[in-house]
Formats: sequence, C-alpha cells, structure tokens
Amino acid sequence: MTTFTLDERLERDGIPIASIGLCQMRLMNDRRWPWLVLIPQRGDISEIFDLTPLDQTMLTFETNMVATALKKVTGAEKINIGALGNIVRQLHVHIIARSDGDPNWPGPVWGFGKSEPWGEQDHQAFAARILENL
Repeated sequence: MTTFTLDERLERDGIPIASIGLCQMRLMNDRRWPWLVLIPQRGDISEIFDLTPLDQTMLTFETNMVATALKKVTGAEKINIGALGNIVRQLHVHIIARSDGDPNWPGPVWGFGKSEPWGEQDHQAFAARILENL
C-alpha cells in the first residue's frame, strides 16, 4: 500500500479542519462560498472506484455527513457535490453550499473572479460550527 501524501495544490488552496475517518476535511480558502473538500487518506487514488468497497462506503457516508452539516450551518438552497480531478488527479470531493445571490449564482464556482481568503478567526469559527454539526 502506498503512503498518503496530500497534493500540494490541495494543501495550498485548503485550510485543514479535521480528519473525520477516511477523509481529511479542508475548507477552501475562498470565503465567497462555503466550500469543503474531502480527501480520502489513501495513496495513489484518483477515482472513487479505485477505493476498496469499504472505503467507497466510508466516502459516501462522510460526504453525506459533511454535506448535511454544511447545509445546516449555511442554510444553503443547494449543496453541490463533485469529484472532478481534471487538474488535481488525487481523489478529492468538493462539497459547496450555493444560494441564490451568491457570487456567480447559478453558474459554477470554478474560475470565477478572484478568490477572497478567509480571515483566521472567521475560518476557525466556521470550522467549529461544521464540526459541531457532524
């Protein structure tokens, strides 16, 4: 089995929140959208079907748990979930809270405008609220 190493882009763009079992949970450092990323802590995995059946089940469970907490904390109209990997090959799942009136609604979050980094206290408070609701 290969050792888990976090892709440098995921490390650079995300703020660590917690390890929740299979996945490392990170907050994208762009406060325009409440945007979490789950990264299964397995080496050399790029597709969900590359995971073992048990890890696939855990990823689904953790994704649903985090999405539910994100919706509760934000009151979002829609939670977008996706595992794209066209640029960053390491398997990671985006969980994004969207609402009418947010930047670029209803368009995609990727490539829109300039990111607005979270303030230290703001991201810590948001992360605490997510963790409280898991």
